[in-house]
Amino acid sequence: MQLFTGISELVVNDLDNLGELDVIADAALLIDDGRVVWSGPSAQADTAVAGHFGAGEERPGGVDGSAPAAPRPEVAAVNDDDIVNGEVTSVGELAAIETIDLGGRAVIPGFVDSHNHLVFAGDRSEEFAARMAGQKYSAGGIATTVAATRAATEDELDANLVHLLDQARRQGTTTFEIKSGYGLTLDDEIQALDIINRHTDESTLIAAHVVPPEYKENPDDYVDLVIDEIIPAAEGKAKWIDVFCEKGAFTEEQTRRIIEAGKAAGMKPRLHANQLTEGGALRLGAELGCASVDHATFASDEDLKILAAAGTVVTLLPSIEFSTRQPYPDARRYVDAGVRLAIATDCNPGSGFSNSVPFAIAIGVRDMHFTVEQAVWAATAGGANALQRRDIGHLGVGARADLAVLDAPSCRHLAYRPGVQLVERVYSGGELIADNRPND
Repeated sequence: MQLFTGISELVVNDLDNLGELDVIADAALLIDDGRVVWSGPSAQADTAVAGHFGAGEERPGGVDGSAPAAPRPEVAAVNDDDIVNGEVTSVGELAAIETIDLGGRAVIPGFVDSHNHLVFAGDRSEEFAARMAGQKYSAGGIATTVAATRAATEDELDANLVHLLDQARRQGTTTFEIKSGYGLTLDDEIQALDIINRHTDESTLIAAHVVPPEYKENPDDYVDLVIDEIIPAAEGKAKWIDVFCEKGAFTEEQTRRIIEAGKAAGMKPRLHANQLTEGGALRLGAELGCASVDHATFASDEDLKILAAAGTVVTLLPSIEFSTRQPYPDARRYVDAGVRLAIATDCNPGSGFSNSVPFAIAIGVRDMHFTVEQAVWAATAGGANALQRRDIGHLGVGARADLAVLDAPSCRHLAYRPGVQLVERVYSGGELIADNRPND
């Protein structure tokens, strides 16, 4: 059991209301068995702990060393079944409390990065440089990564994924959705899912990423392969089914067929939609019951009205517009229309090779016109909504103890100080998984 004290600002989060961070100043946070048990003002920590779990021997100095001697609570391990409406209802073996004084740092929920393409090989920095020199981005560049990925070994792909995950964790990400989509053969797509499933439960099959070169003249034959062979082989391996519905990728009718086949195999739908053009993909995603439609760079007022009515999450991907020089969507339009929003990185080797959620937050605030509070919420609670999860993206009672400690007094610094490593420590399920403090 852990008691975090000395928290200058604790972002608890409201999962249902954009920008509602539910901030507690001068806070403390109690964690047991990887779950949040209590949070509140530091001044109430001793009382809260003792009140929940009873008292034993005295502990000199109270929680933060400044109060008179207080009882040392002897508390029990708590699991999901022990928490009912915020109250601990049962106790087991006695356990000690580890007190961690954060010295005036802010704590936020771990970032939920709900859109990633991290299983790949190769390098496309030359393509990026050409784009910055004026070449227009198109969906066809994916074929370069497909060739490199097919040539790589499983161990090489896994090692690259681990490296990228470690980088992202050090910047505060604790939950990852990861997609296949750079193999585009039956064997390569299943191999990618096997790799993904070693590292996250949020696995997505996007065999319909682009039409591979060998099917360029017969794209419907590739759609048939995805539906008749790849999806059945991926059943039980992929939680999600995704399609890149866009000019140069897959048509709306092809997308419908693939999504419906995935749903029939028990996969939940999500969609790449309206990244490059204002087509009908957003409305199709709402019609098909997609948990989220991602990119949504081009959206009409009617699109937004339909998405809001359907309750579909729109996941905006700020670093993609940064890297491709596409126009930034104005988040205020989406907010005013009542659309549910999330922010993710879409880390991939071509259109945006950044796995930094703080970077995406900073761009979202400056160029997409999110407020700071909305952007932080969208990268935590918003990502949880995009993955249809209620146990992450917040630090309410019963939530997973996934949190980031900032080397700053407030979450506002994530946008206020872009490009600075502000994530000091990261915990997942109460376990320290990343520590950026100097060794000395």
